[in-house]
Amino acid sequence: MDILKSLYEFFPTSVFTGKALVFISEDWRIELTEHQNSDFSKKDHACPIIRVKVFKKALNGEFVPGHYEDFQIEALGELASQIERYIQAAVGRNIREYGLDV
Repeated sequence: MDILKSLYEFFPTSVFTGKALVFISEDWRIELTEHQNSDFSKKDHACPIIRVKVFKKALNGEFVPGHYEDFQIEALGELASQIERYIQAAVGRNIREYGLDV
């Protein structure tokens, strides 16, 4: 959760729910969740995995899960940058410029 709280500083248009960072607009919902690496064979505890899930609003008004991607980058600034690029490519808009009002 510490990584999500730190990412909140990079994405002030998101909402922290206690378990996820959420971006929401009329047509899109993006969720960032934190997961621990479950590979116990490694001695070093690698940085957590941040999963970015993309949901698109269907004709019935419900958000339908689309695709997701896992990010595991230790440098927080680089992690935020790559997540931002992924979201922009997924929804086709600049999230900083539009606040994800896509």
